[in-house]
Parts: sequence; structure tokens; C-alpha cells
Amino acid sequence: MSPAGPRGGFAGLPGGVAVSHLSVYDWPADDGVCGGTPHLHLTCSEAYVVTGGRGAVQTLTVSGYEVTPLAPGTVAWFTPGTIHRLVNEDDLRITVLMQNSGLPEAGDAVLTLPPKYLTDPRTYAAATVIPADAPEAEKERIAGTRRDLALKGYRALREADGPEPLAAFHRAAAALVRPRLAEWRERWRRGAEAAAAATGDQLERLERGDASHLADAAVRAEQPSAYGKFGMCGRLDVYPGE
Repeated sequence: MSPAGPRGGFAGLPGGVAVSHLSVYDWPADDGVCGGTPHLHLTCSEAYVVTGGRGAVQTLTVSGYEVTPLAPGTVAWFTPGTIHRLVNEDDLRITVLMQNSGLPEAGDAVLTLPPKYLTDPRTYAAATVIPADAPEAEKERIAGTRRDLALKGYRALREADGPEPLAAFHRAAAALVRPRLAEWRERWRRGAEAAAAATGDQLERLERGDASHLADAAVRAEQPSAYGKFGMCGRLDVYPGE
């Protein structure tokens, strides 16, 4: 689904967001809690629209640790830098809204691994990547292993005495993603920036009394391009990318 529309308009989802459907992992972690892998995003806000079940999202920022209950009808969102861990108490299902055309699922995420795994992209990838051609059981094993590894780093950050450990994690995360920033900037240009520019162009046209862009109206629909993909927080139904 291309975001480019007629006359330089924008044909992607409103605001250049993306969506996925998430069934949060119901496997118990090594602390006995069922749920996802703690991580943060560096450039994207993310929102949860709870569609079924019950649970919570644990968050950690420089302001401290919080727990936000999640139930059907809840809409919760957080900004870049928020470490978050989903907790599944009873078949928690969520529609996830992601900034920048789905960038959170396309690289803008760093798991809270212990510091020795954050030293360079290759070391980090070896601990986190789930091979696309791996058997289903192996994918599940890797997803569980990396979650429990991230929980070790997460607990250390929660229990830290003073702000430096969290600041050090922020620095390490920024260093890990730096090689991909040019690619991310291009996604932003094609998505959120293009969507904002299209609105500006439409406002200018209307101020001139020009409503010609309304003749380009169109309706689009998509079905998921993949079902049950292993994500950071659970099994994902994902939609076609750009």
C-alpha cells in the first residue's frame, strides 16, 4: 500500500500511522508473570486500543515506574523513551497504533537487555533476531528466551539506585540504532511528513476556493499480510508495509 496519492496527496492511513492486531503472550516469564518483552522506542509514540481480555502495561521512565490497567475500551499511549512491558492477565488482545508508518515494528525498538548485549548491533542482533525460516517451535523458544533476557535488564533498571543506569541504557539504545537513521528518516518523509504536507496543501487550496482535490476521493481496504507473527509483546497480525 503506497502512501502516495493523486496530485501529491497522501493515501496511507490517517496521519501516517500503522496498525497491527496483538494477542499478548500468555507464557509465564521467569518471574511468573505472563506477557511481553520490555523495550522502548526512540522516535515513535505508540497507542493501545484494548479490544479484549484484561491486563496491564508496566512503564518505566525518568519519572519512575507505573502500572496502567488495560481492559476492553481502554486507550493508552506513551511517547518515545518509555520502557514498556505488557502483562496478560486474561486473554489480552490489543489493536496497536504506531507512529511513522509502523516504524516500531520495523526497527525502532530496543529491548532492555543487560548492558553486555548492547555494545554493538551484531551482539544485540544475535540475542534478539528470530530467523524467518526457523520452525515454529524454534521461533517460540527464541521469543521466550529473549524476553527473559530482557527482563533481567529491566529488573536492574527498575531497582537501580539513581538515574545513571537508565541514562546509560538510553545512550546504548541510541548508539545501536544510529546506523539505521537515514532509512528511518526516509520512512518519515514518505509517511508522517507527507501526510502533514498534504493537509497543508489542501488547506491552501480551500483558502483559494479550489476544491478540486475532492474529486480524487478514494476508498481503500487491506487484509493482514501475515497472521500470528512472533513480536516483542505477543503474536501479531500485521498489514502490508509501504
